[in-house]
Amino acid sequence: MKTQETYFPSLENIKQAASNLKDVAYVTPLIQNQNLSKQFQSTVLFKREDLQVVRSYKIRGAYNKISSLNDDEKQRGIVCASAGNHAQGVALSCKLLEIKGTIFMPSPTPNQKINQVKMFGEEFINIIIEGDTFDDAFNSAKLECDSKNKTFIHPFNDEKVIEGQATVGLEILEQTNKKIDYVFVPVGGGGLSSGLSTLFKELSPETKIIGVEPEGAPSMQTSIRNKKNTALETINNFVDGAAVKKVGDLNFAICKQNLDAIITVPEGKICQTILDLYNIDAIVVEPAGALSIAALDFYADEIKGKNVVCVVSGSNNDITRTADIKERALLYANLKHYFIVKFPQRAGALKQFVAEILGPNDDITHFEYTKKTNREKGVAVVGLELKSASDLEPLIHRMKENNFFGDYLNDKPDLFQFLV
Repeated sequence: MKTQETYFPSLENIKQAASNLKDVAYVTPLIQNQNLSKQFQSTVLFKREDLQVVRSYKIRGAYNKISSLNDDEKQRGIVCASAGNHAQGVALSCKLLEIKGTIFMPSPTPNQKINQVKMFGEEFINIIIEGDTFDDAFNSAKLECDSKNKTFIHPFNDEKVIEGQATVGLEILEQTNKKIDYVFVPVGGGGLSSGLSTLFKELSPETKIIGVEPEGAPSMQTSIRNKKNTALETINNFVDGAAVKKVGDLNFAICKQNLDAIITVPEGKICQTILDLYNIDAIVVEPAGALSIAALDFYADEIKGKNVVCVVSGSNNDITRTADIKERALLYANLKHYFIVKFPQRAGALKQFVAEILGPNDDITHFEYTKKTNREKGVAVVGLELKSASDLEPLIHRMKENNFFGDYLNDKPDLFQFLV
């Protein structure tokens, strides 16, 4: 039951947002993915927000909010904090509306996103790199607002932003005559999920809305479980477009009532999805953009024979992250393993390791000889890529049998973090 205290975007306001965005944001296509439809024996549709003018849905909320400001607020200028996609939406909005904006971005933000912000905003924006997380940038941006009396453009905890993001749902329902059984939507701060879920509960209440978060930043799931908006102490920033310590209060209040479920997906699974989309479908997505698709495996039985929509939220990926993405995907698939190997201090030890210990399809991808620890053994950190996960146990057995085994590092996070 919706309480009076909880804000829900009205259908009228969402339609008004769609009108505001006409000629600003693209009406992105809703396209069936043949490969996944066959794999899951269902109709899997992609809502391609990765094809948006700023390569993510964020232009919708940013422009809808900024265009609603009064003349005095526009004259004073605006401030935002963002890991990249919201910043691009704000930057383009500032240029289109000729408003000066200051954008705070955390230091791990990929250079590709920073450069895109500069391109979209041109002379109307100023970028300040601040802190290690979105929350660090957010706190600095709020201080800037308070000290200079500027308007803060929140990436998700704002009514006009939520109404703008809700237009994604409006388009989906306008683009198909089929009954939609499931919508999988990525969740970061909750702007898209709260707006879209409200729209569907109004116009298509039988549709199940599944929120999807990265396993390393389950802020919405934790809050819903705790029945109060809860700040996480630490998060994994890898899925930078959906990694926040705390979701918005407005967004939490809506999502706890509207989402039929919220699940988390391991970062390694997200990486494998990114690679599959590129290799099979020639689609480039960022980690947050792969979230909804990565969730399908966890609903394979439920979605069989159903009509399913995955919101592909963005494609602002930095090509320099490819090696890291592949590494995480291999680790998730149990194909990449790191060991401490003790090499006997004798001629031919390395040759024996390669010829007799490794399998015919095993590949050395990392080798770091540390130092001679004693007269009998020399220690090396060795990374191996296997062709099959079932090759691991026989490999460890051969290493132990021939006295090469020192330690297995994949299940030792305190040590493993220095390798990945």
